[in-house]
Amino acid sequence: MEKNKSPFNAAALTLGIISIVTALFWYLSLPTGILGIVFGVKGIRKTGSKVAKAGMITGIVGVSICLFIYCFILGLYLISELY
Repeated sequence: MEKNKSPFNAAALTLGIISIVTALFWYLSLPTGILGIVFGVKGIRKTGSKVAKAGMITGIVGVSICLFIYCFILGLYLISELY
């Protein structure tokens, strides 16, 4: 297998992008983001590819956006219960 040929590279990037696009839907965003991070790490260790690194980064961004949105919604809900 060539140096940059690994299925983990493309899978990590694809799952990371899907995680960002579906950030409002936690049941899609969290699993795809976590899988993007895992596949990105495996791709980096196996080939050292920049595509795998981009996949890992997009997975982290997708999970972060999702968690930020739902923490913000939870905060709004808790504040509205006080008043």
